[in-house]
Amino acid sequence: MTTVLILCGGQSPEHEISLRSARNVVAALNGTLFSPVIVGIDHSGHWHLLDAIPDGTQVKANNKVFIDPGTRSLIHGSQPILVDVVFPILHGPNGEDGSVQGLLEILNLPYVGPNVLGSAVAMDKDIAKTLMRSAGLNVAKGKPLYSASSIPFEELEKEFGAPLFVKPANMGSSVGVHRVSNAKEFEFALKDAFQFDTKVLVEEAIVGREIECAVLGLDDLQVTSPGEIKSAEEYSFEEKYSDSSKTQLDIPAKGIDPELLVKIKETAKKAFISLQCSIMARVDMFLTKKGEIYVNEINTIPGFTSISMYPKLWENEGLPYSDLITQLLKLAIERYEKQNVLRRTRL
Repeated sequence: MTTVLILCGGQSPEHEISLRSARNVVAALNGTLFSPVIVGIDHSGHWHLLDAIPDGTQVKANNKVFIDPGTRSLIHGSQPILVDVVFPILHGPNGEDGSVQGLLEILNLPYVGPNVLGSAVAMDKDIAKTLMRSAGLNVAKGKPLYSASSIPFEELEKEFGAPLFVKPANMGSSVGVHRVSNAKEFEFALKDAFQFDTKVLVEEAIVGREIECAVLGLDDLQVTSPGEIKSAEEYSFEEKYSDSSKTQLDIPAKGIDPELLVKIKETAKKAFISLQCSIMARVDMFLTKKGEIYVNEINTIPGFTSISMYPKLWENEGLPYSDLITQLLKLAIERYEKQNVLRRTRL
């Protein structure tokens, strides 16, 4: 039996979404192959051994656990718990940005998702778009800001038009994202976005259908047909996750020419490779009326909630949720075994 460490919670505004995703992953885990060990990270960064994913919105526990780098074991009481593979279900900063991935590399543990480099560059929307642009992919024009008073709205409007989008460079789930059309809205959006990051990205608005593809694999990458997000309102955090959400997911996306479908999947694959991703990611794109494809962002730890696009896209391809989780864990172990044969000393 393979012991899977489920890491959830974390120190980001996406803490609650992490818990929702983790509950679904634990429920879908193949019990004949895997035995889960659940560790929740609270808002202070402490790790707690949990019997189950909490039903509330945050990890609250007093059952601290530690990890021994030399033995790949969790230390809790007198009995160490050996870990075989880790599924970090940590959205946002300190989870999806390469930080936890770096820790797991030091601990010599296999883990699901892209490595340190892929996670870090995909998380930073400014760096990610610079790399994708250099790979010949279409991305929105924009620029990073490092101060809430660094540039007037009128100057940006002249360069990129209006409306504009303001977003923290390193954040997901539409946290701190605003669509602005005037100086007053811009001022408020900057103040809000700078609450979540020290770098904020201002971008032109791309008008088009919001489509997403799921990518899976190491050397032999598989890409799903795209799904489409149809939202009656601005696709905010609340609109994404609230029970009253009016957002509709079309899986697969309807009315796309077969040749264009091929191009969309090729674009998703190229974006995935350009950011050095591996194992999994969800590639978010815009499809304009002219048939142009713009890559918006890549999510290296996509949502695994009951309404999340990544697992639903694979279900549409004939890969059920439980089998998807099994495949992800097997890929994590496969990558680890390939890397573990590399020499670490000169002798």
